[in-house]
This record gives sequence, structure tokens and C-alpha cells, in this order.
Amino acid sequence: MAGNGSYLKKHTEALVKAVGIERACELTGKSKATLGRYYSDSDEHADRFMPVDSVAQLEAAAGYPHVTSALAELNGITLSYDKERRNSEGSGGVNSDVVALSQRFAMLMGEYHTSIEDGIITINEAKRLLRETSALQRVLIEMKLHLEEETST
Repeated sequence: MAGNGSYLKKHTEALVKAVGIERACELTGKSKATLGRYYSDSDEHADRFMPVDSVAQLEAAAGYPHVTSALAELNGITLSYDKERRNSEGSGGVNSDVVALSQRFAMLMGEYHTSIEDGIITINEAKRLLRETSALQRVLIEMKLHLEEETST
């Protein structure tokens, strides 16, 4: 559980930072110190985690489910998350998905190449790689939905 706890704390920190510490305090009614304890990696705070209602409030404000996605990953669950929430379906279908997939993959490989040039992937480089990986995942999910739609008709 120590590894899982550390993983959850990292995602809790990312969530608070995505919203901003001041705004996170306002939304949750918690102090900066309390929020800090939720993602602190010190031994005295190892058993402290953010309450679910606070996570829900912050994830709504952040626009991305940082902690929820971490929990899903720890349990081998894949979430389908669509930040765009389009009002209408795109008309491109699978052909457009294949193009978008290849473009996203090229962007991921470009980020990887840039990140690994010096032999070390920094935290910021890892975050950029994670963003590109998530974008690639969204394209794959969209492609899966289009393929399922075509096979059901």
C-alpha cells in the first residue's frame, strides 16, 4: 500500500496545483496546511488522504479527474474521459481517427525524442509525455467508438 499511497498523494498534489492552492481552500473549506497534509510524503502524514467530497469538488474545478483516474489505474480500470464534450458528433469517422492517431503518435514520439536527448526525463518532460499519452488515449477511445458504431449498423 505504501507505493499506492505515494501514487495517490502525487495525483492529489497535481489536482490541488491544477486548481490552485487558494481556490482549492475556498472550494473545500480546508486550510493550506490541511490540503498540504493530504499530499505530503512525510511519514507522519502517510495515512492522511483527501476526503472523496473534496476530491469531487476539486476535480470539477480542475476539469480533469486526477485522483479518480489514479484510483482507476491502480485497480486496472480504464476510464473514458472526454474533456471537449462536443455538442455534435464529428463527421470524420474512422478515416479521420486514423489520421488523428498518427498525428498524436508522432507528437508523442517527438516529445519522447526531445525528453530523452540528454538521457534523463525530467518531471516537466514526464508531464508533457503524460499529456501526449492521454491525448493519444482519447483519440483511440474516439476511434473505438466510431468502430463500434460502424459494426452495430
